[in-house]
Amino acid sequence: MKTIGLIGGLSWESSVEYYRHLNVLVREQLGGLHSAKILMYSFDFEEIVCLQKSGDWETATQRMIDAAQTLEKGGADLLLICTNTMHKMADEVQASVSIPLIHIADETGKEIKARNLKKVGLLGTRFTMEHPFYKERLLAMGIEAIVPNKEDRDIVHNIIFDELCKGILLPESKKAYLDIMNKLIEEGAEGMILGCTEIPLLIKKEDSTIPLFDTTAIHAKSAVAFALEEEKMAVGIK
Repeated sequence: MKTIGLIGGLSWESSVEYYRHLNVLVREQLGGLHSAKILMYSFDFEEIVCLQKSGDWETATQRMIDAAQTLEKGGADLLLICTNTMHKMADEVQASVSIPLIHIADETGKEIKARNLKKVGLLGTRFTMEHPFYKERLLAMGIEAIVPNKEDRDIVHNIIFDELCKGILLPESKKAYLDIMNKLIEEGAEGMILGCTEIPLLIKKEDSTIPLFDTTAIHAKSAVAFALEEEKMAVGIK
């Protein structure tokens, strides 16, 4: 089994979900008391948020590179950045290490294509919704990602940082998200990307009339498939 390196603490609320998903998936596939081999570099999220708010992406990128290299030196065989937003510097992080980085947008795009969807809504931080790095990655796969209007983007962003990253789940915030999702459905969204790893804490499959793409779960599933590929082949598990 390969060792999965997690760049976490972005926020730790979603890092917990990554740890849970990875271990449950390994146990389901290998049985017994098997669990995932994991190394985690966990940031003090406040420090990263300050860099995001100030637009100091150069320093943020270097911090992510340092984390990735630390994990590689520690024995990680693959990397996950446990947040959608910090995939903004995924290419630079990948270039800094010799082990593969599994890109959350690529894996989400594969799931969307498997459902034969062409147009999806994208919810996430302001950076994920407004910067081109995420939408362009999907567009290269033939997927159009539409985002809420400015007012609604602010609502989505503020709920993430003021509530979800602090473990606060409010029914009124859930309603606000669902209202925003419905507007995107009216604009033609055939599916909805929960493009912040904290959003699945609030919005569940049963809340939506269209397919939801839980990026946390998708990312973890892809990592486990990669980590177990050789082991499953050795014992004849498909």
